[in-house]
Amino acid sequence: MDPKEAYEKVLKEVKKHIAGKEDVIELMFISLVANGHALLEGVPGVAKTTMTKTLADAVSCEFTRIQCMYDLNIKDVIGYSYLDENNNIALKKGPIFTNLLLIDELNRAPPTTTTSLLEALEEKIVTIGNETLKLKNPFLAFATQNPLNIEGTIPLPKVLTDRFLMRIAVTYPSEEEEQEMLRIKEKEEYIKTEKVLGIDEILELQKMIETVSISDDIIKYITRIVNETRNNIHITMGGSPRAEISFMRAGKAKALIEGRKEVTVEDIKFLARPILSHRIVVRSTGGLGVNGIIDGIIASVHAPGQ
Repeated sequence: MDPKEAYEKVLKEVKKHIAGKEDVIELMFISLVANGHALLEGVPGVAKTTMTKTLADAVSCEFTRIQCMYDLNIKDVIGYSYLDENNNIALKKGPIFTNLLLIDELNRAPPTTTTSLLEALEEKIVTIGNETLKLKNPFLAFATQNPLNIEGTIPLPKVLTDRFLMRIAVTYPSEEEEQEMLRIKEKEEYIKTEKVLGIDEILELQKMIETVSISDDIIKYITRIVNETRNNIHITMGGSPRAEISFMRAGKAKALIEGRKEVTVEDIKFLARPILSHRIVVRSTGGLGVNGIIDGIIASVHAPGQ
């Protein structure tokens, strides 16, 4: 299987329903290949759910969705045990038992419920009562979140967001993209998403990232970037070692789907905002914003060969 061709097939199917957003779709597919979860952040109505559902259709993944609200219960996520009609203990599995889980508006759910995701996101297992169950393979979560200035949202704890490989910003479309979007919506009921990849092919792609090499210079570059987040005057909590692992895995996945065998400096620069923006805690942005601070760090850290 050619990874670049596989991605192009998936991109073609998602683009049947989406105008623009190529960078977002690429990052979502990178998450899939890197076997990591992703946060999709943007205002309501910018196609976060549509992209996730269409991606799941194109890669033949079983798909379920959790709609987060203030009264969402842990049982609504992982399921529960109960006594059946014969007084035997039975399990009712929740929607988390799937291949691709959409957690819609994650930052509207109560903290007592979001903690139920910690074990599943990191270890890909779920504990119900005294029983520990493995999740399906692959298992990936795409969680949407609204900006915090929208009513009903609450900040997500870093212990939770750090378990997501990346945070993908989904912005408003351009005027041209909105015009294309209206044309797509006009005929959407006639558009069929083809299943261009299967589960086995996704698992194969996830194994293939190990064939992509990463030089010692790039490893040093990654660690210098993450270490700089720990020493920056605007940042009170920098990236964890999990950020460095995320850079490596996502960098390998990006190189793979672009038909390359080695991670480059440009891969790391492209991934800096998605990998770091949800992991760092800022004291003051000085008008720069979180992305501005990350851009400043990238500009200040010497890149190999440049």
